[in-house]
Amino acid sequence: MEQGEIVVSIEQGKINYEGHEVLNSIDIELRKGEFVYLIGKTGSGKSSLLDAIYGEIKLSDGNATAVGFDLMKLRQKDVPMLRRRIGNVFQDFKLLYDRTVYENLLFVLEATDWKGRKKMDEQIEKVLKMVGIVGKNNNYPHQLSGGEQQRVSIARALLNEPDLIIADEPTGSLDPETAREIMDLLISISQRGVTIFMATHHYKTIETYPGRIYQCVNKTAQEMAIKYS
Repeated sequence: MEQGEIVVSIEQGKINYEGHEVLNSIDIELRKGEFVYLIGKTGSGKSSLLDAIYGEIKLSDGNATAVGFDLMKLRQKDVPMLRRRIGNVFQDFKLLYDRTVYENLLFVLEATDWKGRKKMDEQIEKVLKMVGIVGKNNNYPHQLSGGEQQRVSIARALLNEPDLIIADEPTGSLDPETAREIMDLLISISQRGVTIFMATHHYKTIETYPGRIYQCVNKTAQEMAIKYS
């Protein structure tokens, strides 16, 4: 994708989940290399919106595309290909704790049909360097700090060289100094051309790292007029 190209577009989107109306008016546009925030109270629909972009749940109405896929026409067999274009970073890391850093990353590459151990090893080394965590390949997650575990999580999200990274409260369980380091890392990744869509409750973070903001409120997801600067 070229700089400025639309990565995610949702117009008048709706999400109904398990018989309940979650969001009835979603209007979002994310472009290549942007760092964009998603805010809203617990239960406002943030996670459902991220899940819809990731192909986890289906939009019930509207027009919607993500990383070149029409979400309204997405077939189940297309979901793995969609997810190769989208990285996911979580608050609680979601690493496999019975596997080393290397084995965690290798598992993802094997699951997404990479072939050739030399090529996979090179990709693992590349992303670990990108996130600033080298020499920890043989460590298990419990041997790493919270910040290091989140860096491994971000490395995992980068393995398939995605166009978009969805980050759901990626600094929520980190101390302030480590959170700043992770934010600096995510900003640097967006500057490489990867779109970051980050859900957060931390308004201080938005003040420190200004960007466009979408808010889930009253069953809508709309861009806020306010931009911190």
